Parts: sequence; structure tokens; C-alpha cells
Amino acid sequence: MRTFFGMILGALLLVGGVYVYDSMQTSSVANGQVAQANRTIVNWDVAAADWQALKGRAHDDWVKISSK
Repeated sequence: MRTFFGMILGALLLVGGVYVYDSMQTSSVANGQVAQANRTIVNWDVAAADWQALKGRAHDDWVKISSK
């Protein structure tokens, strides 16, 4: 159980750390005019679209399973 909790906590810390790093890289307050030249680690628009697709598919599958 502790191993499973550790994996979940580690994944959340990793995603949170990458999000904070990317936020600082693209912030015009943090980097001024250079902010446009820096690239982020994660393409958050694509990640959000994939997350929405995953949620939609899970919902559709849940409806299909529960209707039986």
C-alpha cells in the first residue's frame, strides 16, 4: 500500500513540478521579452485535449457497462 501511495505521490509531484517550471519559462513577468523564445517541456494544450478525450471515452464506456 505504501508503494502504491508513493507512486501516486511521485507522479503528482512530477506533474506539479513540470507545470511550475513551464509556467516560469513562459511567464512574461519572469523572463521579459525572452519568454517567447523559451520552449516548455509539455505542450499543455495537447495534454488537455488528450485528458478530455480520455474522460469522454471513460464516461462512454461506463454508460455502456452500466446499461447491461
